[in-house]
Amino acid sequence: MPVAEKKSMAKAASLSSDNSEPNRITGWFTHTRDFLRDVRAEMRKVVTPTRAEVQSTTIVVLVTVFAFAGFFYVVDSVLDHALRVLLHWLGSV
Repeated sequence: MPVAEKKSMAKAASLSSDNSEPNRITGWFTHTRDFLRDVRAEMRKVVTPTRAEVQSTTIVVLVTVFAFAGFFYVVDSVLDHALRVLLHWLGSV
């Protein structure tokens, strides 16, 4: 039986018209079981990266961080110099 049919049947069972407690409990257990089954299926798809992949992505991150640090240092220096010139021109110390 396909998963979609199981889920629709479980939903129909939990939304039955007689509003009895066993259907709510059964629906909760069904939803929980389906959720855990889906989690397990997704966890099987997870692939652990190799050491080389981790090293290469770490190098990319470090280079990017230093590039942005240099960029922001230059921008900050330019703005600092411009502000000092402007304040000097306006007559402050």
